[in-house]
Amino acid sequence: MSSIADNVGTVTRRIQKATRNAGREPGSVNLLAVSKTRPASDLRAAHSAGQHAFGENYLQEALEKIDALSDLRDLEWHFIGPIQSNKTRQIAQAFDWVHSVDRLKIARRLSEQRGESAPPLNICLQVNVNEETSKAGCLLADLPALARDIMDLPNIHLRGLMAIPDPDQPDTELRASFQALADALEQLRRDNPGDSRLDTLSMGMSGDLDLAIEEGATWVRIGTAIFGARDGQ
Repeated sequence: MSSIADNVGTVTRRIQKATRNAGREPGSVNLLAVSKTRPASDLRAAHSAGQHAFGENYLQEALEKIDALSDLRDLEWHFIGPIQSNKTRQIAQAFDWVHSVDRLKIARRLSEQRGESAPPLNICLQVNVNEETSKAGCLLADLPALARDIMDLPNIHLRGLMAIPDPDQPDTELRASFQALADALEQLRRDNPGDSRLDTLSMGMSGDLDLAIEEGATWVRIGTAIFGARDGQ
């Protein structure tokens, strides 16, 4: 059985190969290790292999790990799960990135509750590219107006878009979903030519990262390929 450190190396090499095959600049795609349900010791093992960015879905669990790993000063914490209004203060104060903002109310609360002494919170808008009723995210049609409102808020920086396309789609449809998100980001750039921070596409997981990278992903979110299957999977 391979170790977590070995898995980090394997996934990193896969990302590097996919980046080369897509004709993209080396280092233009970042690995976000999805560490929900994993103990702090697993994150420490991944860190020893050079992994610094970790994605968490569950706030209380994440806060416990952030505290347990506070001696590792170079960790970057990304919140990637659904956001309840009563959790925004802790998210705003503890995380560096939030990938799952899908409505103005949440963005306003994150903006108001981010400490003035802290750097701006990086956020991505979650887009429901396939309009699945079971998934969170704003619709593509609503994205321009939502982005405009959010870009006016202090203490947060809108960096780009995130999506979790239906993984059961054929590859042609999955590629189209990734393309739709990339096109939406490009339109935001055209609408806001003076904002150089619109540089992020958070899309792609273990099974589809090659396609996502071909279509412009800058963060790929990988869990099982690094930490192994969770209990019950």
